Amino acid sequence: MINENNRVLNKSKNSSRKNSLSSNDSNNDYIYKSEKYKNGSEYIGEFRNGLKDGKGIMRYKNGYIYEGEWKKGKKDGKGKYYKKNERLKEDRYEGEFKNGKVEGKGISYYSNGDRYEGEYKDWSREGKGIYYYNNGDIYEGEFKKENPEGQGKYIYKNGNIYEGEFKNGKAEGKGIFYYNYGNNNGDRYIGDFKEFNKEGKGIYYYKNGDRYEGDWKMDKKEGQGVFYYKNGDRMMGNYFDNKPIGKHVILYANEKVSEKNYLKLVVLFD
Repeated sequence: MINENNRVLNKSKNSSRKNSLSSNDSNNDYIYKSEKYKNGSEYIGEFRNGLKDGKGIMRYKNGYIYEGEWKKGKKDGKGKYYKKNERLKEDRYEGEFKNGKVEGKGISYYSNGDRYEGEYKDWSREGKGIYYYNNGDIYEGEFKKENPEGQGKYIYKNGNIYEGEFKNGKAEGKGIFYYNYGNNNGDRYIGDFKEFNKEGKGIYYYKNGDRYEGDWKMDKKEGQGVFYYKNGDRMMGNYFDNKPIGKHVILYANEKVSEKNYLKLVVLFD
């Protein structure tokens, strides 16, 4: 959302007026006038009962402009908050305001090329929305305190998709990752995630019909696991760095049993 430091709060009740132009200034009727404030801001628009009410434009000293609806001295209704100089890549918001704050549905355009369309509460992304990243990725789902949180879908530019739980802006919890690009195209993973990595318990389905069920850490097989081959055989044992280590038991589809030893990890210290 637009940085709070760039906002100038409505101070119509406390600001001293330098000058104003008006006509038919009565207590109950809408009037149209211009009003300048000691802090350098200027408002042009409708007033009622001495407060900004109706449609109007507020030009703030920092260069930002609010253009839209007002109610009882505060931004309320539909409006736009933007920088006057369109040649500069500045953040801007178009949408709903309530009680002086961005709240409801709206669109934010960010200076880095990102865009958000969705729900807001108290100037923050909160509720359901879609975030378009400047690199081509897209997140669609729930937001809390500006970040993706709850249920959502992250679509990568290359076609890969994560669908599941998010926490503090990252894929975390239960989810599904669909591989639609590169050597893993056609594979999918169902299980636990932490900070966008496969971590915890999960099942990896290979496009050739094989699958792995077991422990994961930092996006790799690590811990106890079972590898199921499409021909019905299965192998049980430990994994590290995506590879089997130590003794593995192989149960064949024809009910025969064998063992296989893989090299154990040796860590050398200076």
